[in-house]
Amino acid sequence: MGRGKFITLEGVDGAGKSTHLNCLAELVRQRGHEVVLTREPGGTRLGEELRTLLLGEPMHIDTEILLMFAARREHLAQVIFPALAAGKWVISDRFTDATFAYQGGGRQVALDRIGTLEKWVQGDFQPDLTLVFHVSVEIAEQRRAGRSGGDRFEQLDKAFFERVSTQYLSRAAADPGRMRIIDASRSVTDIQKELEIIILSI
Repeated sequence: MGRGKFITLEGVDGAGKSTHLNCLAELVRQRGHEVVLTREPGGTRLGEELRTLLLGEPMHIDTEILLMFAARREHLAQVIFPALAAGKWVISDRFTDATFAYQGGGRQVALDRIGTLEKWVQGDFQPDLTLVFHVSVEIAEQRRAGRSGGDRFEQLDKAFFERVSTQYLSRAAADPGRMRIIDASRSVTDIQKELEIIILSI
């Protein structure tokens, strides 16, 4: 049995990526693959506990990043690596690109510091495919406004999300072989048609 593939979905809060997780999983299943759906931060018991802290508790930015990578290390060891080795496809709502975008772009932490932790925690391991769901910050803000509750990141200002979006686009431009930008301002049907084409090509 060959190694499975690792697909990640990225984008600012409100871009709509979570809407398409199950559709993407079904497209992969139709190709005959078993799918593991997961998320970051989270994906494991410890990771979900850390998620609660990360999304709800104010903390020093260094603590925030270290906890993100601690949860990621556990996620890789317990879920992602074993599933891929068993030939399963793993689809994750966020991965390391989110740390570069949110903590690097949004919080303006030096990218090389994040890169050092990335290398330590995951070595050369990267997703096989990353789909970046992109909409204007204004559209994303309108979508977030329709939600109940919201975590501490969703409460941050427009300038923060502008920086997050810019960093996502910059990373996608630097790694076009892995990262695909999805115009998430379109209808759900149009986006799902594009996802079907992408899945058939990998």
